[in-house]
Amino acid sequence: MSMLHTLLAQKSWSDTELLDRLATVTAPEHAEVLHMAVRMLNHIHVVDRIFQAHLQGEPHAYTATNTEATPGLAELQFAVAEVDGWYLEYAARVSQYELQQPVAFRFTDGDPGTLTREEMLLHVVTHGAYHRGNVGQMLKSIGVAPPRDLLTRFLHTREPQRRWV
Repeated sequence: MSMLHTLLAQKSWSDTELLDRLATVTAPEHAEVLHMAVRMLNHIHVVDRIFQAHLQGEPHAYTATNTEATPGLAELQFAVAEVDGWYLEYAARVSQYELQQPVAFRFTDGDPGTLTREEMLLHVVTHGAYHRGNVGQMLKSIGVAPPRDLLTRFLHTREPQRRWV
């Protein structure tokens, strides 16, 4: 497995853990923080979808990096899992040559941009990690411990024998 595939697998695992943790926040007094957290995770998802379209050479319908309406948590969990699965499949089949190929696209504000496929995938990884950290801080503000979103934790959870080397 390539490091890029590993990073996308960790992103998928971290997305699932964080969304599952958010599902445990049911107290009415935390509704505003939960709403803000879902909006932030929806932003990650929208950006993931935008770059998915760029990688496929297809147009997307987004005019911003979030949607006006906030999806329900269950709906977002399903959509995130679906797109994370697509990224894992894509990373498993894309060639090294294709990863180095530049792709021209337009940002949602209309500005042009060019990134290699590899740069796009790394952007998806780092962008998601950054904003999951934001959501983790939101959870801490209401006394909920966020999952530890760490590559080392992911690797040792997936391969526990690494602890004994």
